[in-house]
Amino acid sequence: MSFQDIVSQLKQKASDLKNEALKFKNKDFMHAAVSGSVLIAMADGVIAADEKQKMLRFIEHYEPLSVFPPEEVIASFQSTLSQIEFDRDLGEAKAYEAVRKIKGNEAAARLILRLILAIAAADAQVDDSEKRVARKLAMELGLDPAEFELA
Repeated sequence: MSFQDIVSQLKQKASDLKNEALKFKNKDFMHAAVSGSVLIAMADGVIAADEKQKMLRFIEHYEPLSVFPPEEVIASFQSTLSQIEFDRDLGEAKAYEAVRKIKGNEAAARLILRLILAIAAADAQVDDSEKRVARKLAMELGLDPAEFELA
């Protein structure tokens, strides 16, 4: 094995470790974004295809989350959705718990709330049930709902 091969392997391993570290660091954000997305999408009782697509597009294009394979994001979405469908109270409690993990990181909290509001508006109207869930999510994130016209 040549010196260049060893250097190349070391660079690859360093890159792999960086990607793994990024995944670990952003896992709470990913779960909060997915959980908030499911909660807002289910607020009106139906998850429209355009709501799912908007959430997936955001996660694919947001650099800190782009380290996650789309399959992992989809699996998290489906898991959260299944938990809520199986036992609404327990599933929602777990989803809100995931969202609360971001509280205290104002930039991340604001980004998640903007994502949630964009998903709510994906079907061209934000109804009262979606506004109610968005207000609750804002409060869980430590944000003022009035700042987002949710008061």
